[in-house]
Amino acid sequence: MSIVSSGVSFHQSIVSNCKPEALSNRKPRNQRHRNLCLNHLKSLNLSNDGLEFGVSRGKDEKRGSLFRLKSAVDVGEVVESYGTGERDGCFYDAIVIGSGIGGLVAATQLAVKGAKVLVLEKYVIPGGSSGFYERDGFKFDVGSSVMFGFSDKGNLNLITQALAAVGCRLQVIPDPTTVHFHLPNGLSVQVDREYSKFTSELISKFPHEKEGILKFYGVCWKIFNALNSLELKSLEEPIYLFGQFFKKPLECLTLAYYLPQNAGDIARKYIKDPELLSFIDAECFIVSTVNAMRTPMINASMVLCDRHFGGINYPVGGVGEIAKSLAEGLTNQGSEILYKANATSIIIEDGKAVGVKLSDGKKFYAKTIISNATRWDTFGKLLKKENLPKEEKRFQEAYVKAPSFLSIHMGVKADVLPPDTDCHHFILEDDWKKLEDTYGSIFLSIPTVLDKSLAPEGNHILHIFTTSSVEDWEGLSRKDYEEKKERVAREIINRLEKKLFPGLKSSIVFQEVGTPKTHRRYLARDSGTYGPMPRTTPKGLLGMPFNTTAINGLYCVGDSCFPGQGVIAVAFSGVMCAHRVAADLGFEKKNPVLDTALLQLLGWFRTLA
Repeated sequence: MSIVSSGVSFHQSIVSNCKPEALSNRKPRNQRHRNLCLNHLKSLNLSNDGLEFGVSRGKDEKRGSLFRLKSAVDVGEVVESYGTGERDGCFYDAIVIGSGIGGLVAATQLAVKGAKVLVLEKYVIPGGSSGFYERDGFKFDVGSSVMFGFSDKGNLNLITQALAAVGCRLQVIPDPTTVHFHLPNGLSVQVDREYSKFTSELISKFPHEKEGILKFYGVCWKIFNALNSLELKSLEEPIYLFGQFFKKPLECLTLAYYLPQNAGDIARKYIKDPELLSFIDAECFIVSTVNAMRTPMINASMVLCDRHFGGINYPVGGVGEIAKSLAEGLTNQGSEILYKANATSIIIEDGKAVGVKLSDGKKFYAKTIISNATRWDTFGKLLKKENLPKEEKRFQEAYVKAPSFLSIHMGVKADVLPPDTDCHHFILEDDWKKLEDTYGSIFLSIPTVLDKSLAPEGNHILHIFTTSSVEDWEGLSRKDYEEKKERVAREIINRLEKKLFPGLKSSIVFQEVGTPKTHRRYLARDSGTYGPMPRTTPKGLLGMPFNTTAINGLYCVGDSCFPGQGVIAVAFSGVMCAHRVAADLGFEKKNPVLDTALLQLLGWFRTLA
C-alpha cells in the first residue's frame, strides 16, 4: 500500500492558532457574488448554513471535511474560486500553484501586504511533502520531521516568522539531539542541541583533528551569523539589496565570498582525516542528498548552525500543523486556497503568464503566476517543453533531478525502543562509499519520542526513508510492484533490527510503503524528485536560479530555486519570491532601471557556473 493510497483523514476544523479578526468582517462583495455563492451551494445539494469539502477516504470510512464554513457569507469567499475568476482586470493579484511550504510562505507574505492570492492545490490538504496523513490512530508526517527555522530568535527562524505574519503561533517541543549518526567502523555521533557538547563529542572521536573541526565549523558560524544579521528578502530586488549592503557591508561581502564555494572544499582546507571528511559528507548528505563536495557552503552553514542556534523544534500535533496554520492564516487575510485543483497548464498571452488552467477545464486569471512545482514540472508540463527558455535549458544542463525516496511509515509497540532512544537517526553500516547509493543509507524519524499524541497509547511511529529512483519502479506489473515494495521494505527493516532495535519486525502493528511513484503521484513532483542535484562539482549556489523567470509574470518558488532543498531553504525561497512579486505588483518600492540592471547581472553570474 502506498503512503496515501486509501485517502487522508483530516480534522474537521483547523487548529485555532491564528487570529480570526479577518473572518469576522467578511461579507459578500455584491449581489452577484451572493447569488453565485447560493447557486453553487444548490449545485452541491448543500444548504446555505454549512459547506464541506469532501476528503477521499477508505471504502469503510465516512466522508470527512477539509474546511467547515459556517455561513453563506463565509462560503462566498471560497466558493467563488470554483468559477473562472474575473478575467477583465484580473481578480487575483497572484495565483500560486501548489501549497508546499515555499508556496504557502510566498502566498501568506503577499496576502499580508494586501495582495489577493489564490492557491491551487492538487491534493486535499495543504503542505505537500510537509503534509500529514492518519491511519489507525497514527498521525504520520509525509516527509521529514526535522524542522529547522522554527525557533523564537534570529532572522533565520523563517517558519516562525511566516506563521507570525498571519497571526499564528504553534506550540513546539525542543529536540535535544538533532540526529544520531550510526556510521561505518562503529563511529557513533550524537549531534547535541548545544554546540559545545557536539564539538566535544566529535573531537573525542578525532582528537588529532581538534583544530580542523573548530576551524571548519567556525567558518560555518561565520556564514550563518552573516545571514542571521540580515533582513532576508529578495536578492533580485535592488533597493533592498543595496540597502542591506550599506547597513551590513562586511556581512554581505562575507556571503558574496562564500556564495560560489562548496562545503567539501572548505572542509579539506582544515581537515585531513579521511573518515572525518566522510562524516562531513554524511552531514551534508542530510542537507542536500549529495556529498560535501557538491553541497554549497551557504546551505550547509544554515543547517549545521541553526540546529544549535535555534535548535530543532517539533510542532505539537505534527509537521502538518505548519501548513494547516499557514493555510488558515491565508484565508483569514481574505485570500483563498482551492483543493482538488489539478493545474495542467499556465496560460500565456502575448508572452506573459496570465492564468492557470485546471484538468477540469476551469481557468483562473491573475496579474502574476507563482509555480511551487519543480522546475521540471513548470517548464515541461505546465509549459510546453519545446518552448523552454534558454535560462531553463542552462539550468537543466547544470542540474539533474535529485533521487526520490522509498518511504516506510510504521506503527510499532513502544517497548521495542530503548527508553533513551533519540528522535532522529542516520544509518550507514558498512561502507562509506555507499552513502549516495540507492538504499545505501537510511534516515529514521521517531516523532513520538517528542510528541506521544501522534500514536495510540503504547505505540511509536517510525518513519524510514532511503534514496530511490523512479526508474527502479517503472515497467512492473501491479503484482511485481507490490512484491518489490514488500521485499525492499523487509530488507530495510532487517537492517534497522540488526543495527538498532532487536525484535523490530515482530513489534510492527501498522506498515505502509511509498515509492518514488507514490511521491510523483501525490506530491506532483517529476520523477518524485526532491529538488536539483548538480551534474558535476558546482560553484556553490552561483548556478541556482532565483524566483524570476524568462517569462514575464511567471515566478518559481521552492526547492528547485535558490537556495535549494530543505525546510529552511524553501521558506527562504518563499520570502524572497513574495518580496520580488510584491515589488512588481506595486506593494513594495521598485526601481525599473535598477531592476533590469540587477537581473541582467545575476543572469550573467549564473552563466559562470
